[in-house]
Amino acid sequence: MFEHVREWLESRRIKEAGFTSEMWEASIADWPVAARFQGEERAALRALTFRFLVRKSFSAGGDFELTESVYMKLATMACVPILHLGLNWYDHVHSIVVYEGDFLPPRTYRTADGVVHERGSGLSGEAWLRGPVILSWQSILESGPQARHGKASNVVIHEFAHKLDMLRDGANGAPPMHPGMDAGEWHDVFMSAWGRLERNVEHHVALPIDVYALTSPAEFFAVCSETFFEAPEAMIHTMPEVYRLLCLFYRQTPL
Repeated sequence: MFEHVREWLESRRIKEAGFTSEMWEASIADWPVAARFQGEERAALRALTFRFLVRKSFSAGGDFELTESVYMKLATMACVPILHLGLNWYDHVHSIVVYEGDFLPPRTYRTADGVVHERGSGLSGEAWLRGPVILSWQSILESGPQARHGKASNVVIHEFAHKLDMLRDGANGAPPMHPGMDAGEWHDVFMSAWGRLERNVEHHVALPIDVYALTSPAEFFAVCSETFFEAPEAMIHTMPEVYRLLCLFYRQTPL
């Protein structure tokens, strides 16, 4: 009953906001990933994006100006991973902050030499466990299959993958499993892939994903997720078992 009422209220807000198919199409026209979704699936992605927009709060960081194309493109990228999961998977995401470029987190950090600095280095995105998702618009514009050192990059998918990961015991690279999925298999497959890539780094062998993935299990899942959607060809040929499990988790087959 509650879900029915919420959908009715959201439909009313969408109508009041004046969102149209033309607006949506214009905002995602330059994102190649969106072209994979056609017919009923494309209509479902558009509808999910509109509901995301009226359900979440957007704010600008610094002097950046939030425009219709900014939040509509961002919302579409955020909705692609949950297209077949449902918007309720983002119920713990309440607000999104968008800066024009990289932003400085308001906290100290320690470098490898042990020196503590008052300000961290610039970030393109960040997802807080009990807080907002923070993003750089410039980094969003640079999304693509070879955007980061020749590897796939999509900061929106990356940070929202962290939010999905956080649903089960915090950000640890192990999001909630669907019925029929085996958490033990997930762990073994991802750790095996992790170990193989670490050995590749030691032997100076090129990686199929950005080396930042080896920072932690949480980052490994997030980087694999953005690669899964932005460069599935690279993943299925070099990390087929990881690709298979991501197909099961996201309930999508990008290829």
